[in-house]
Amino acid sequence: MDEELEEVSFTIIASAGTARSCYIEAMDKAEAGKFEEAEALLKEGQKTFIGAHDAHFGLIQKEAEGNKTEFALILMHAEDQLMSAEAFGILAERHIALAKRLADLESRA
Repeated sequence: MDEELEEVSFTIIASAGTARSCYIEAMDKAEAGKFEEAEALLKEGQKTFIGAHDAHFGLIQKEAEGNKTEFALILMHAEDQLMSAEAFGILAERHIALAKRLADLESRA
């Protein structure tokens, strides 16, 4: 396996994993009513996710230039982690919004 491909794959895995962890922690904070902390974690996750996305996009750009990327299970795993982190980010945004809405409704009751 190409060392560069391996390095990019591990960058994607590490960044996507960190982003996903931030998103999960953000949802936990929102459930606890700690909305500022939740928003900060969401932003941290989004920033980290961009790093994973950019690394992956670099591979796509190289392939568009005619430099084929060989199949590697580690890259497939990295892409799976990237998609999972993206889904968690979307869910975290919605979860935080719903938690805020619920807290607002409960405060009015």
